[in-house]
Amino acid sequence: MQWTVSRNRNKRETEFSRKNSVSWRESRKYFTLRRIVVRAIVTRVFVLVSMCTVAGCTNQRQEREQTETEPKRVAELTVFAATSLTDAITDISKSFESGRSVKVYANFAGSQTLQVQIERGAPADLFISASPIQMDALEEKGAINESSRRDVLRNSLVLVAPIRVSHQIKNLEELTNSRIRRIAIGEPNSVPAGIYGAEALNRLGIWSEVEPKLIPGADVRAVLAYTEAGEVDFGIVYKTDASLSEKVRIVYEFPTSSHSPILYPAAVVRGTKREDIARSFLLYLKTPEVKLVFEKYGFSVVK
Repeated sequence: MQWTVSRNRNKRETEFSRKNSVSWRESRKYFTLRRIVVRAIVTRVFVLVSMCTVAGCTNQRQEREQTETEPKRVAELTVFAATSLTDAITDISKSFESGRSVKVYANFAGSQTLQVQIERGAPADLFISASPIQMDALEEKGAINESSRRDVLRNSLVLVAPIRVSHQIKNLEELTNSRIRRIAIGEPNSVPAGIYGAEALNRLGIWSEVEPKLIPGADVRAVLAYTEAGEVDFGIVYKTDASLSEKVRIVYEFPTSSHSPILYPAAVVRGTKREDIARSFLLYLKTPEVKLVFEKYGFSVVK
């Protein structure tokens, strides 16, 4: 009897131990699997976060690099200016562009030519003429903004000779001398320098005698080129143009009383989409630094 009880007790204990052992092994396996799953999830989340972070940084860097490499938008300004202003306006345009998002394009030609181009709709934003005549014509036709018009410069008229020629002129009456055969001048009916020159010759009373000797040029630089090349005995040009050449010398300076004042008016062209920039450029022409540039090329600045 005791043996039977003992046997049964041992059997129950063995079964209990076996059950507990199985339960512990299963629990251990469960927790081990759980740790593996959690670790895998954490690892995957970390990888995804890292990928997003890298992608975000890459996109930000690409956007930044794209922004840095993209060219800045630059406004454009087109200035129509008389040929005699070529050197001065070229220098001034460069200084105006500095520190501004503006590109200045200049079209240089005779004032009469520029007037006709503007009348025909050429895309000019600002016009600087070598004479009020062309500006007056455009104003009458409503082609410029009258409120923006102002005189910016003065010039003077001179007689030049090729550097290698020894001609000396004490007064303009000597131009009637038969030894002087050819005199270059801007087209007297359209080119401002030619108009002033013809006016001076008329006031001095020698026009009729000198007219047969005149060789007209398309603009003042053409007259200067004729004289430099020795194709003429003398040329009538602006003092500013004569000062730029090493191939001619000034032999006579016309008295200011012999012709109308040589004024350079400037105005914003009506209808331009860049009126603000054109007005800014016009105001810039009155600054002290620009005054020095004009004076360097022989112009007098109108106050």
